[in-house]
This record gives sequence, structure tokens and C-alpha cells, in this order.
Amino acid sequence: MFENRTEAEARQEILESVREYCDTFHKAKVYHEGDRIPYASRVYDSAEMTNLVDSALEFWLTSGRYTDRFESGLADYLGVRYCSLVNSGSSANLLAFMALTSPLLGERAIGRGDEVITVAAGFPTTAAPIIQYGAVPVFVDVTIPQYNIDVNMLEEALSDRTKAVMIAHTLGNPFDLKAVSLFCKKHGLWLVEDNCDALGSEYTLDGERKLTGTVGDIGTSSFYPPHHMTMGEGGAVYTDNALLHKCIRSFRDWGRDCICPSGKDNLCGHRFDGQYGELPRGYDHKYVYSHFGYNLKATDMQAAIGCAQLEKFPSFVEKRRHNFNRLMEKLTEGGAGEKLILPKPCENANPSWFGFPLTCKDGAARDNIVRYLEEHGVQTRMLFAGNLTKHPCFDEMRKSGEGFRVVGELTNTDRIMADTFWIGVYPGMTDEMIDYMARTLIEALG
Repeated sequence: MFENRTEAEARQEILESVREYCDTFHKAKVYHEGDRIPYASRVYDSAEMTNLVDSALEFWLTSGRYTDRFESGLADYLGVRYCSLVNSGSSANLLAFMALTSPLLGERAIGRGDEVITVAAGFPTTAAPIIQYGAVPVFVDVTIPQYNIDVNMLEEALSDRTKAVMIAHTLGNPFDLKAVSLFCKKHGLWLVEDNCDALGSEYTLDGERKLTGTVGDIGTSSFYPPHHMTMGEGGAVYTDNALLHKCIRSFRDWGRDCICPSGKDNLCGHRFDGQYGELPRGYDHKYVYSHFGYNLKATDMQAAIGCAQLEKFPSFVEKRRHNFNRLMEKLTEGGAGEKLILPKPCENANPSWFGFPLTCKDGAARDNIVRYLEEHGVQTRMLFAGNLTKHPCFDEMRKSGEGFRVVGELTNTDRIMADTFWIGVYPGMTDEMIDYMARTLIEALG
């Protein structure tokens, strides 16, 4: 088939065929009323598929040129110096936390038994690294209808063991970054922004527009299919701090001390002449480990998809905002606010909404509403864990009374567990889909 062709010509022919295949067989489905409306879905075209095949034809498999391109592109978009691609958003949170345990940070390093302020009304992988390392998550309540940390509880949560605050921007709605960042600066605490559900959200701080994930010391993202952009599985960790970046890369790449990328040796010119720990002088720097790390890199095929998604990303953000605003308008016009608490953006924020959260008022039963929506083709989701401390993974800690701390009453957290759900606003939704969701929800309330 490829006789008398160069490799470049053969590759181009394959990619043209892939493009034609995608355009023919992966067209976006035309929506008809009554079709099931998922809370989220992939939005892509032939650019993602041809990039994927282009990377596969190289058969490099691990991180390579597409990874470099994606890390550079995301860093440019965010306006940060350093970005590290990883294999999931959960791994991104793990790396963000573990970087703060590095001995390279001296007295500011998080140790076992140190405390990290967070919330229980969220996704478990924000808190999991804290617990698994042996630090102590300190859970405080959230506000409704913002669904973010109650900043009035921060000072009460502080102790002489507090080292960091690690919280997410819930469903794309930024938490109060001004209050939280001032609190962290006042007490010399690290701030990790779990930005996995909020990529593209904006917050105006001291008159300057900032993207969420870039205000704190470290930000994280997820590229799982439902998220703001996707590469199937994948995530990223980003920072402006050179030392934190060094720690992040070390933990991501097996814990090694060497900074040479995969497939390259001796960039520093000192591979065989250093003294590390109690190793023999001159021990190969490629096999010197300064941390107990992992291999959390993504493949170049994932990065190839991400590169195509990143080009579309600004349009994704605008479509999410459009869908949210249209849904809000339709629900308000239909009187949904009489039985449901409608979401409210944080002050000074312009969210890139991941979903549309709703909390039932007295007299409205969530189970009945959710059942009606699901039976009529509208997919719903709970607000993740509801109250994480009520889950089976906390059984042993609840029995022992050790391993975590709760400050005050988690009143709103428990209410979210009982009364809150959300529906989607992903960029593949049309106005017809949004209008149908609004009508069906209003019917459910009736």
C-alpha cells in the first residue's frame, strides 16, 4: 500500500483517512426531544483523532513532543511558569500535596500529624492524599448556594500544627480566594487550589483578573472525559514556584533527583561526578532518588488529544457560561426558585461552570425530583461525597476518634448530602437541550 512513498507521505495519507473517518462516523448526534441528556460528555472532532493517531504512529508511547507542547500551552494559557502533565486529576492532587512534604522545604514541609484545612463537601481525592500520608485533614463547613468553604471558620480551624489549606473550586464556582489567600499569607500556610472542576474560571483579586489555580502556591487540573477539557485520562499540576516545581517533577518521575526527561541523559554534564546521600561518589545520577516518588506521567497519545482540546478550550468556557446563564433564566422564569435554592457565583468571580447545583427547600423532596428527571432523560449527579466523613472509608477513623478533625458543625455539608443535586451545562449542549432540562425540572417540581 505504501510502496514508492516516503514515511512522511504515508503518514499524511493515513491522517487524511483518519480525518475522513472521524468526520463521517463521529459526527455529533442531532438532538431530538426525549433523547437522554448526559450531565457531561466529550466534545471533539477530527483534530483530536488525527493527533492521537499521529502520536501512535511514532510509537514513543511515554511522554514526548506532544507532552512538551501541552505543558507549554497550558502554562501559557494560565500565565504560570511551570506545568507538569500527569495521568489523572487524582494524581495531580497527590503530587500537589506530596510536594509540600519534601524535605527541601525545610520547616515549612508538611509532616505526619500536621494539619491541612479542607472541606468534607467535595470529591474524596482532595482529602485522600492528606490522610494516606498521615497528616490530619481539618474539615470545616461550606456555604449555600456557593457550595464553597465558609471562610468565617478559617481562624477557628487554625492550630499550631496547621501547615496548609487544600480545597476545590466547587463545580467551577471559585471559592473566596481573597479571604483564603490572605489567611494563608497571614499564617504562613501553603494554598493548594484543586482546580479540577474549574479550569477557565476567573477571579478578580486586587483589581487584577486571575484564572483559578494560579492564585495559590499550586493548582491542579483533571482531564477525565466529563471535565472542562479531556484527554481520556489525565491531569496537570502547575505553579510559579521553582522549588515546588522541582519537587513536583521529582515525585512524578519515580522520586529521582535527576531532571533529564525520558530518553535523554546528562543534560547537566555531571551525571557521574556527584555525591548524594551515602552513595559512592560518582553514582549514576539517573538512579539517585531524593524523594519516595511514583511514576505518574501521562502518555504522549493522551497529550496529543489534549493539545487539540486546548486550542478549542476558550470556546468551551464561553459555551459553559452561555448554557448556565440560559438555564438560570429559564428556571427563574418558571418559578423554580420557590422550591429550589438556585446557585450563586462567588463575589468577584466569573465561573467556568462545571454543573448547575440545586438544593431543595423545605417541602421539596430531592429523591422524587431526581427520579422524575432521570425517568425523563435528564442525567443528574449528587454533589460528590455529600459529607465525606460519613462514608465507609472513614469508619475506622470515626470509631477511633483519630485521623481527622471537624471544626464546628457541618450543617450545610449535611444538608448538601440530603438535599442537593446538579445537572450539566457542558459545551456540547444545545439551547434545545437546556430548554428541555428546564421544562422537565419545573414539571418535576409541580
